[in-house]
Amino acid sequence: MSIAIIDYGMANLRSVQKAFEQVGATAEIISTPEQVDRADKIVLPGVGAFQDAIATLRQHELPEPILRHIERGKPFLGICLGLQMLFDVGYEDGEHKGLGVLKGKCVRFDVDERLGLKVPHMGWNQLDVKRPSPLLRDLPAGC
Repeated sequence: MSIAIIDYGMANLRSVQKAFEQVGATAEIISTPEQVDRADKIVLPGVGAFQDAIATLRQHELPEPILRHIERGKPFLGICLGLQMLFDVGYEDGEHKGLGVLKGKCVRFDVDERLGLKVPHMGWNQLDVKRPSPLLRDLPAGC
């Protein structure tokens, strides 16, 4: 199977799928526990609030197959909120139990709002590569 992008109702699925297509990879959108169990590589994207996302993931009975996939050592990528849900707990709008794959907690950034900074920062920034990586090999300088 190609790369499987998990649709649990709270993600930018088509954007993620198009990104994979841009680099020549095939990515399929899946939504059932059975599909997750059959997947060779999965991506868990996410947009929104921790509380809503983890509840929706549980409502769709997806945590156990995701955890089995990770425990088997199969490739897994969590994007944004999809990565945050792997932690033990998230503190957005209260305290909410995560999937517990990564030990730790997701907390709000401590920023000085007097500097005009907002949390979360959403937008584009320039990438300053400090050491070469195969993940960045095809990126143009100064991107």
